[in-house]
Formats: sequence, structure tokens, C-alpha cells
Amino acid sequence: MTIGTFDGVHIGHLKILNKIINHAKSTELKSSVLTFFPHPRMVLQKDANIKLLNTIEEKINILERLGLDVLIIHPFTKEFSRLTATEFVRDILVNTLNTKKVIIGYDHRFGRNRTANINDLVTFGNTYDFSVDEIPAQEIDDVSVSSTKIRKALEDGDIETANNYLGYDYMLTGTIIKGKGIGKQLGYPTANLSIAEDYKLIPKNGAYVVNSVINGKTVYGMMNIGFNPTVNGTKKSIEVNFFNFDADLYNLKIQVNILVRLRDEHKFETVDALKTQLAKDKEKSLHYINR
Repeated sequence: MTIGTFDGVHIGHLKILNKIINHAKSTELKSSVLTFFPHPRMVLQKDANIKLLNTIEEKINILERLGLDVLIIHPFTKEFSRLTATEFVRDILVNTLNTKKVIIGYDHRFGRNRTANINDLVTFGNTYDFSVDEIPAQEIDDVSVSSTKIRKALEDGDIETANNYLGYDYMLTGTIIKGKGIGKQLGYPTANLSIAEDYKLIPKNGAYVVNSVINGKTVYGMMNIGFNPTVNGTKKSIEVNFFNFDADLYNLKIQVNILVRLRDEHKFETVDALKTQLAKDKEKSLHYINR
């Protein structure tokens, strides 16, 4: 068992998770992660500004692919936060989950007001018959550094750096809704992506090369995040123009993987100037995809 939010499930996390999975195989135990939702800061600090790298659904999908045996998503509530360290260990780790080994970071804190630490966990282990392994400080620091760099990179539009630290392409998951049809008028019909989770971190406004798997087939395209200033847009939107693809996508839930950034969003002098730029964007996108 390991415990944490694991937002992003990035390469820093993978060291820890692979350690859990490999150790479980060698000891005939189940590899398991205990995580929480909503994020504790959303509940305890009413932090509406917190932005996460994964929606809970995305996190489940990523962890599932790793080969983890068990994922427990415990609802995080104020009541849960008031559990003492003893109650948390006895009632959840031991009596509910039958934990035999905990692999945890040196700086892990738990229980009401986060008063207990790894030394307390070792003491609990002696009482309740489970062992505790400490994850080295360097690996924990790697996780923290990776998370910070990924968020900063996405906010700066540096998708390449973000993807390198994630170990996969940053994704946006949402439902296709009706837009104003402006893209169609310009000759570049778009699928408008609506993301229900307002805590999901959206990268910097601009144009990107993307792909999606739709009906079992990988489809490429270009995506714009922003306000469409050339046509006096006032509301932020996420619009994808898929290449060589024609199907009704309304109300379909899709995952859009962001591959590379093309440019910032600009306000062009005329609609024709915008169309010229879109043609250049498409040419550049196809060059990247074909390469």
C-alpha cells in the first residue's frame, strides 16, 4: 500500500508505483494505492483555484494501465479529516484494507491536523502487525519537482516539457457540444470540447497539434484554446479541427491528447488573415504528424 494524491501520475510517481507493484509480486501481496477525492485542499481550504493535472477518471485510467491490483479512492470529507491517526490506521488501513506493508515518503503526515508522521506509522505497524518502508527523500523531491515543472510548463504553453515529465501526452477529457459554427464558416469545422471538471488545469491559450481515439481509430487534428478574438469572442473555448474526419460527434465524450504547440492565440486584422493562418497551422500540423 502507498498513500497519496498522485496528481498527474508522472515519471516521479512511477518510481514509487513500480516499487509497490514489483514488491507485491515478490511477496504475493496485492499492490494497492489509497488516494482521496476531492483533493483535501478543495475541502479544507475551499480552494476553488486549485488546478489538477488529472480528473479522477483520467487518474483511474492511467493507474489501471500500470498493472496495479487495487485502487481505493476514499471520499475526502471534513468528517474524514477529523479521524485521529489511530482511527485512520486501525479502522481503514488495518480493519478495512488488511494492510501488511506500507511504502511511504519520509515526509508523509496523516491523522487529524496531520499530526502523525512516518515514525508514528512504524509504531502503529508494530502494534497492528504491518511493516513500513520509507521512500528516499530524493524520490519524494523528484515527485514534487516534477509536479511543479509540469504545472509551470502547461501554464507557459511548453507542452513538450510537460509531456516529458508526465511520460505521456497531456490530455483533456470532455464532451463535444454545439458551438457557434464559426469554424465551419471558415472552412475548418471544429468539435467544441466541454470539460465538466473546473479543477482541471487547461494549458495556455493558443494552437496545438492533437490526437484522439474515436471509434477505435486514431484521428489527428489541431486545437485552439482561447477566446477567438478575431471574431470578437468573449467566452473561452476549446475547439478541435480533426483532419480527414467527418462524423457527428455531438454529445460524445472524448479524450484529446496534446502533442505539440503551434503558436499563441492572436487577434487578426481580418477574417481572411485568420483563414490564411489556419492554413499555415494545418500545414505545420501535418508536417509534424507525418514526421
